[in-house]
Amino acid sequence: MRYTISFVLILSSCFFTIAQETPEGTEQEKALQRSTNLTWEANKELSENDFVGAEADYRRAISKSAENIAAPYNLGNAYYNRESFSEAFGRFKQAGELATGKADKHKAFHNMGNVFMKNKEYQKAVEAYKEALRNNPTDEETRYNLALAKEMMKKDQQNQQNQDNQDDQDQKDQKEQKQDQQDNKGQQEQDQNQDQQQGDQDKEENKEGEGEQKEEQEKQPQQNEGEQKKQPRPSQLSPQQIKNLLEAMQNEEKKVQEKMDAKKVKGAKIKNVKDW
Repeated sequence: MRYTISFVLILSSCFFTIAQETPEGTEQEKALQRSTNLTWEANKELSENDFVGAEADYRRAISKSAENIAAPYNLGNAYYNRESFSEAFGRFKQAGELATGKADKHKAFHNMGNVFMKNKEYQKAVEAYKEALRNNPTDEETRYNLALAKEMMKKDQQNQQNQDNQDDQDQKDQKEQKQDQQDNKGQQEQDQNQDQQQGDQDKEENKEGEGEQKEEQEKQPQQNEGEQKKQPRPSQLSPQQIKNLLEAMQNEEKKVQEKMDAKKVKGAKIKNVKDW
């Protein structure tokens, strides 16, 4: 449901009623009379849309006598109509503090409630309207504004609660998001460390393999050299020397063969022939 605010200013025909003539008496009474005259002048200037002149005369009237309730109250109305709510509230408050009768207090607190409503200070508006009704319980306009202020205050509290809940949820989401980021960062760091360790291990293995290969390559020339040393060297004899050596070997073998043949003849047994 949407609400519309209807503010009612109780202005007593726009201004407090002010006695036009006051018999001369004490200095206090004379000051009140001068203040009253200035208030009338200000009222007239305000009705003629001369706000600057009216404001000046209201201020002069207020300075002349603290007993003139009409001057601050009417100046408050002038400020309110120009939407200068802070200045208006100050003058309504001043009038309420100076007022001695219930009717005057009622008007001042009613208008203070209106200022609070304009400023969306609904709790303060409720209290101001309640105070106005204490001084005039029969005013239906104040009662209406009080009910409206209570509704607006309730709605405002609900909105505030929803906003608080939303803020709590946002904080929770931000906290979870931050935790997720930290977890992801930690996992990334762990993966990077594992990759680094694996890379270091691969480098170490490659280094060991290269060392073994290098060592094997270094051993290979030595082995080849050893094999080369074991191989028989080519003969350094001349062809004639080789021929003489072969003949000598052949003669030696011939002698050995002759000796063996001689032993076979000498030692051969003669078979006995049987006589049948």
